[in-house]
Amino acid sequence: MKLAEFIVAHLDEIIAEGESFVRAFFTAAEDMSQTELRDHARQVLMAVAQDIKMDQTPVQQRNASGMAAGSEESATTVHGTLRRDRDFTLHQFIVEFPALRTAVLRLWLPQVTTMTEEVMDDMLRFNEATDRALVDSVITCSKQAAVVRDTFLAILAHDLRSPLATVMVAGGLLTQPTIGTDGSRQIGQNVKRSAATMTAIINDLLEFARSQLSSKIPIIRSQVDIKEICQAALDDVKGAHPDCLFELVASGDWVGHFDGPRLYQVFANLLNNAAQYRGKEHPVIASIEGQPDTIVVKVKNFGPVIPPERLKTVFEPFVQLPVAEAHLGRPSTSLGLGLFIAREITEAHGGSISAKSGEDTGTTFSVQLPRRNGDC
Repeated sequence: MKLAEFIVAHLDEIIAEGESFVRAFFTAAEDMSQTELRDHARQVLMAVAQDIKMDQTPVQQRNASGMAAGSEESATTVHGTLRRDRDFTLHQFIVEFPALRTAVLRLWLPQVTTMTEEVMDDMLRFNEATDRALVDSVITCSKQAAVVRDTFLAILAHDLRSPLATVMVAGGLLTQPTIGTDGSRQIGQNVKRSAATMTAIINDLLEFARSQLSSKIPIIRSQVDIKEICQAALDDVKGAHPDCLFELVASGDWVGHFDGPRLYQVFANLLNNAAQYRGKEHPVIASIEGQPDTIVVKVKNFGPVIPPERLKTVFEPFVQLPVAEAHLGRPSTSLGLGLFIAREITEAHGGSISAKSGEDTGTTFSVQLPRRNGDC
């Protein structure tokens, strides 16, 4: 009997064999009912059997193991979703399919009397079909896990904002000249500085989670003054880097229709990054140039040179810039998300961001924001 026909004829026996294996080895399956353990197993096996029966060209046969899996409503994708909901680990989940493969072959091979080319082709097609079903389910399971993770990060970052605001207010009160002593005012400064650092990290974490949950960061435009936004970001970054000197220069027309709060994040992230990696003998310089069609904002520092190969990756998430020995004692103020968030927001405005670094010229991050029709 051909393998596809055997699977259809012995569905119950194969499913029972697979259930026994899963229940014996997975603690996640201990309290699962027979219905839950066998969920979509019949449909998965039927899909595999149908896959084996399908005619394939030589090219399709060579590429079969790499073919994309079924639709979002296929048995394998639904199976992946349900297994994720049951808290199966990826390892536990993956082992299910080899167990199913083993059950099929162990029951089918005893009735094979001669290892013919047709039998070998059946086995090859069966393994390819099983692999495709596995890939389909794993991709679905991984996507579900990523959504849960990013949703959790978004909620965590959002919920931390309120208690952190209270800390910032308390730090501000402690620094008032009419309250407490010199010692308590110094404590207040430390609290404000730490709160500013935490705020930057939380904002980056929240935007990262949002960027993963949707295709693009939402932009709400209004007429804003880029110089005012950059100055506000600079003033706030000073709280986290009180020993750093900052300069802001501007020329041209810097008023336009942009998302002010989002651009504040861009400038704050770039300024934080520049302050963290600066050389102590040089200030961090922010410059704004209002051109007819574009507003260009640059943030420059003189610190460790970023190697060319690293410049290609600095805007990717969780990438930390190289730190020279003189900077090793400096605490990091980011998760490696700041430049990624800056890129996402800039691109959402239809703009671009770039970086260059040299021993003599320093390190400069440039943000180009195209004006929209009607900008001042």
